[in-house]
Amino acid sequence: MSVSTEIVEIAADLFRKRGGILRTKDAISLGIHPRTLYQMRDSGIIDRLSRGVYRLGDLPPLTDPDLVTVATKIPDGVICLISALAYHQITTQIPHEVYVALKAHSITPRLSHPPMRIFWFTPTAFTAGVETHKIDSVKVRLYSVEKTLADCFKYRNKIGMDTVLEALTLYRDRKKPRLKQLMEYARICRVEKVMRPYVEAKL
Repeated sequence: MSVSTEIVEIAADLFRKRGGILRTKDAISLGIHPRTLYQMRDSGIIDRLSRGVYRLGDLPPLTDPDLVTVATKIPDGVICLISALAYHQITTQIPHEVYVALKAHSITPRLSHPPMRIFWFTPTAFTAGVETHKIDSVKVRLYSVEKTLADCFKYRNKIGMDTVLEALTLYRDRKKPRLKQLMEYARICRVEKVMRPYVEAKL
């Protein structure tokens, strides 16, 4: 049974008012019937970004579809480590999966695409240094550059010390180092003793 053009236009307007992207459950809570969503998808009015995430098809291409999809699907997560380094432009690494921090003991999210690598942070480390940036009209939570560097030292055995030291060098060359904030996050992440010699040598 076809949905009327008027109903589709109302649904499309609800999408636009929320940046053009909605999760299925959010769309339904706004009063958009699943049948309307399916018709909009089949007619190309909306595109499927991932399971349960749709975006208006007439919008400009996404500049960072993976981060936008993860931020939309997992609003409580925080982009971290190599993905955050890439956003802050202090790495030459190209992340092939989205690095996401979740609070310890959170439910593991289910997302078919993009590939993700989950890290479980303690409550204090999870909430420290979170920034919100708008990417393609979507609010994306990620860690500040200084918090990201401290996290990288914390997880140096998982991402590689070469990557960590390169990030510290690029931070020195491309940013205005904020040593007080950097060492405060090092303390929160319990890597102050590990970080200090490298910070003193490079910064």
